Amino acid sequence: MFADTAILVERNLITVRRIPTLLLSATVQPLMFVFLFAYVFGATLGGDQYREFLMAGIFAQTVLFNSAFTTVGLANDLSDGIVDRLRSLPMSRLAVIAGRVTSDMLLGVIGLAVMVACGFAIGWRIRGSALDAVIAFALLMLFALAMAWVGAVTGLAARNVEVAQSVGFLWMFPVTFLSSAFISAASLPGPLRAIAEWNPVTAVATACRELFGNTSPPDFPDPSGWPADHALVYAIAWSGILLVVCIPLSLWLYRRSASR
Repeated sequence: MFADTAILVERNLITVRRIPTLLLSATVQPLMFVFLFAYVFGATLGGDQYREFLMAGIFAQTVLFNSAFTTVGLANDLSDGIVDRLRSLPMSRLAVIAGRVTSDMLLGVIGLAVMVACGFAIGWRIRGSALDAVIAFALLMLFALAMAWVGAVTGLAARNVEVAQSVGFLWMFPVTFLSSAFISAASLPGPLRAIAEWNPVTAVATACRELFGNTSPPDFPDPSGWPADHALVYAIAWSGILLVVCIPLSLWLYRRSASR
């Protein structure tokens, strides 16, 4: 399986080399969000301190949005008949999906590195220990892996690129923006606050802020409740649950596509 996965990772990366705009999509879009929120909205939300608060949310948003590459990539391979050709070969079925997930994870690492450099450029700093920073980035990679498998499920279920794009962004935007990625979840009213507090994006962003040593602007209400008090544990648990559910589900959808 590992050899098959490595071959497919190489194949997907060659595609990126031939279509470099795919790499631009993984880096330019997050940069746009950084400058939009840091300078267009940031002046009224807390200035320099808000920019430090913002970056953990941008990191969480970036790894979540990168799952769209897996969604569209698998849907495109299905519609073009590439998956049918791979299915006819003596290779692991899981490797077809794992190869796509792994190559998109590598693109995500590049995008995250660009985000870190951009964060330093606008004044963001890691104020925690080096070990805490390593844990924060490891958490982001774990969450990215879980989101990539969610993207794989979406792409295999959609089978069509246009449908995959629509369905993918249909859930990405509310999950991202109904969280504490850009604001404090405690500032939201009633049911929205409860949803935001238990949102996995909130858990990842909150845990990373704590590990990076980044504080909230003075006007932001402090988060409270079990998810906020145990953000790291909750974020890891969410990522683990998504992997346990999505890996076998994506394999089942892959097998089901053979009968269509």
